[in-house]
Amino acid sequence: MTDDVQEARAVGLRMYEAFNGRDLAGLRTILAPDFVSHPLRTTGVGAVADAWSRMFAAHPGIQVVVEDMLVDHDRVAVRSVLRGLSDSVPGGADPAPAMMEIFRVRHGLIAELWGLSSFGRPAGKAALPAAGDLRGPASRQA
Repeated sequence: MTDDVQEARAVGLRMYEAFNGRDLAGLRTILAPDFVSHPLRTTGVGAVADAWSRMFAAHPGIQVVVEDMLVDHDRVAVRSVLRGLSDSVPGGADPAPAMMEIFRVRHGLIAELWGLSSFGRPAGKAALPAAGDLRGPASRQA
């Protein structure tokens, strides 16, 4: 494994450890100052810290469990599940919400992130619109 791959894997794991440990200050050692979150449509470390804080307030027991992590040079792909949600069904009757994230590492820091999540969607509902129906909700109402 090359140094770049090891570095990318390590910073990826640190991000999830920081989330699970509620380490907002640690974000400055994980995310680049000009970090871009495509799902949040924001830039900067502060925007991520704010989003995480809101998530922790709404779901105090939330944890991200990394199921798979694939690294190719400066790109990392992660499949994970969310555990400990405040509104989860006792006994795990509903599947845990899943996330797919891809991020790009630059100089040992995460510079850019893309992602999809089933969080907030009813069980069995697709995370994306059906093929051929990509117009968006406003145009479907007409």
